[in-house]
Amino acid sequence: MRYAGHVGLVVIVIVGVLIARRGLDTLLVQAAGQVERAAAEPEATSEPVQELAASDLPPYAGGLYMVEGIARQADVHTEMPSRPRLQIVKYVVQKGDTLFGIAEKFGLKPESVLWGNWTSLEGDPHSLQPGQELNILPVDGALHTWSPGESLSKIADFYKVAPEEIIDWPSNRLDLEINLETPKIAEGMALVIPGGKRDAPTWRTPRITRANPASARILGPGACGSISDGPIGSGSFSWPASSHWISGYHYDAAVHPAIDIGGSIGNGIFAADAGVVVYSGWNDWGYGYVVVIDHGNGWQTLYAHLSTINVGCGQAVFQGGVIGGMGCTGNCSGPHLHFEMMSDSYGKVNPLDFLP
Repeated sequence: MRYAGHVGLVVIVIVGVLIARRGLDTLLVQAAGQVERAAAEPEATSEPVQELAASDLPPYAGGLYMVEGIARQADVHTEMPSRPRLQIVKYVVQKGDTLFGIAEKFGLKPESVLWGNWTSLEGDPHSLQPGQELNILPVDGALHTWSPGESLSKIADFYKVAPEEIIDWPSNRLDLEINLETPKIAEGMALVIPGGKRDAPTWRTPRITRANPASARILGPGACGSISDGPIGSGSFSWPASSHWISGYHYDAAVHPAIDIGGSIGNGIFAADAGVVVYSGWNDWGYGYVVVIDHGNGWQTLYAHLSTINVGCGQAVFQGGVIGGMGCTGNCSGPHLHFEMMSDSYGKVNPLDFLP
């Protein structure tokens, strides 16, 4: 029984293996057949796509296509915001500099450069010399150096500003509650006066009348004594030099109430209209050799920085007559004629408004 049982078990195993092997072979054959059929069948194709010609497309409207919103374009430029300057800076005058050119370089008015250096320039833009060190204000206005006993309210009145303008300027570093009459400010402290103004030094070239030419003694040894009457001008003026180009300084009522006419040393200088010489000689205030003609009709003309003078006190002159030679005497950086015109009715005027 035991042997029979073992033999039966072996038979069952053999039969099972044979059946399993036959089934595997059948599956392999079936799989191979499917592969062959798939390879033999033609590849399926999609439905044909209709091709469009350029003429079938809608017309191009131009521009950027946008769905909504605002187009953003790249901008590689970055602009840094400028910060206001609060401190005084120093500038060394170079050869060829003028007050107007320096002012333009720092974005200031010419008078602000003059009023910021009133003592060193002696109130005269012609005092500018290469190598000078100038104070350049951070804002248009004036500069004041504090002296003991001064009143802040009076200083403000002098410069025609409110005291608060001086107190509020940051670099002045003043106490907001400062006493205006007896402020505690250190001697020699430089105060920026924003918007401050000074009066032009008209005392250097005052109106010199025929009746009292000696009133010009303060100007220098060119002052005249008594003068007899002489010719009266026509009121129509001609150019006082053969050249008509402006050199260095134009007319500016606050800084330079005249024009500078360029030329060469020795070029002839002519009377702009008929009149009488009321000043002839040296001027102590930077104008060098000067001739002043009173035209007897409310007009007076001044000719400065001359190299030579051909007329004397009280002499009658006529329009176009030679009165001297162009030069560079006094405060001067190059040969030119400093030409002023003064009217009893209008004060000092721009000569270019009256010359042909």
